[in-house]
Amino acid sequence: MILDLFAGPGGWSHALTVLGAHDVGLEWDEWACKTRAAAGHTTIRTDVAQYPTWPFTGKTTGLIASPPCQAWSMAGMRLGLMDQPLVHQAVTDLAQGRDTRTRLLGACRDERSLMAAEPMRYLYALNQAGEPEWVAMEEVPDVLPLWRQYAAILRSWGFSVWTGILNAADYGVPQTRRRAILLASRTRTAEPPVPTHAKVAEPESLFGPGRARWVSMAQALGWGATDRPVPTVCAGGGPGGGPEPFPSGSRKALADARDRGTWKRHPCSTGQKPSARAPVASPSGARWAWSLRSNNQANATVQGLDEPAGTLFFGHRANECVWVADPVDGQIHEDGPMPDPVRITAAEAGLLQTFPADYPWQGNKGQRFSQIGNAVPPRLAAHLLAPHLGRTLGPDDFALAA
Repeated sequence: MILDLFAGPGGWSHALTVLGAHDVGLEWDEWACKTRAAAGHTTIRTDVAQYPTWPFTGKTTGLIASPPCQAWSMAGMRLGLMDQPLVHQAVTDLAQGRDTRTRLLGACRDERSLMAAEPMRYLYALNQAGEPEWVAMEEVPDVLPLWRQYAAILRSWGFSVWTGILNAADYGVPQTRRRAILLASRTRTAEPPVPTHAKVAEPESLFGPGRARWVSMAQALGWGATDRPVPTVCAGGGPGGGPEPFPSGSRKALADARDRGTWKRHPCSTGQKPSARAPVASPSGARWAWSLRSNNQANATVQGLDEPAGTLFFGHRANECVWVADPVDGQIHEDGPMPDPVRITAAEAGLLQTFPADYPWQGNKGQRFSQIGNAVPPRLAAHLLAPHLGRTLGPDDFALAA
C-alpha cells in the first residue's frame, strides 16, 4: 500500500488516482474525512500521533507525509520556529527507536509543532522491515532544515534523498506556492521533477520544446482577463446547517450588482465546469481588470488574472482572498462605479489548487476553505509521485479541471 499521513481532503490521493494508483490516508479532521469519502479515497479517521505503526509493516511501498503547517506557516504565529530544536530532538530520538514525544511536547510553544516529527516514527518502524521503497514529504519552506535532518537519517538507511524548495507554478499550478520537498528512494536516484512551466515562455531549441508560460488564473478558471467574479450565496453552509452567512461586503455587492445589472453568476458557483465568457462592461463602457488579493494585510500579494495566484491560505479572517478590480485604462469613470471587492469562492479556490471543478468538498464554507488551503496541489503532487510509479508527466498530461 501507499501510506498517506495527514492525508487532508485528498491532494496526494487525487494525484495518485490520475496516475492509476491509490493510497490509504490517515486523517483526523472530520470534514476532510468526509470529503475524502465522497471522492472515493480510502481513509482511516485517526490521530496520526496515536495510531500504531504495526498494521503497515510488511505492506507499505510508499510513504507520503504533509504534516500540519499552521505552526510554521507565515499565515500564522510561526511558533514552530521557536519549537524547532525540540522537533529536531524528537526526530533524532524516534530514528533510534526512543519515544520522547510526551516530554518534548510539554515544552513546545505550539503543540502542533511536534507533528512534523511523526513521519519518523512510521519510517523507523517500516525500516525494520526494509520499507518503504520511496518517501515523499511536503511542508512550508521554513521546514526545509528539518527535511535535511530526515534526509541524513534516510541516507544512513540506504535511501537516495533530495530536498529543496519547489514552486508549484513551475509544474502548471496556477499559483506561486513554494514548498519544502523531500523525495527519497531505495531503488532510484532521488531528484526533483523537471519543471514543465516557467515565468516566461521558452522558445523551442535543439533539445526540444521550451517550457510553457506559467498557467494564469484566467486560464485555470476559464475567464477572460476582464471577466467579473460574482458573489454567491449558498444554502446549508452556516453553523448548524443553516444558510451560509453573507461574507463581509457581499450584501452591498449584491445590491450594487442588481442595480447595475452587470453581474452574472459564474458557472463555478453552480458546480458547473467553468467556461470562457465575454467580458462585461459597465454602463459607462469602462472595462475592469481583476486581480486576486491574497489577504487583508498590508503586505498582501496582489496578482492579476493573467498571472498565477499567490499562495492560497485560509483559516483566519485576515487571510481572506478577495477579487479586486481596477479600470483597464487606468481612469476612474464617474458614471461607472468601480465594482466592490468580492470574496473568492471555494470552487474557484479549489480550481486554483488544481482540484477538479466537481471535487466533492464537504462542510460549510469555512471548513471547505480550510481544507483547500491546507491541501497539496494535486498537479504538483502528481509530478512528485510519477517517477516513483514509473510514470512521466508532460505539460498537458494532468488536466487542470478534469
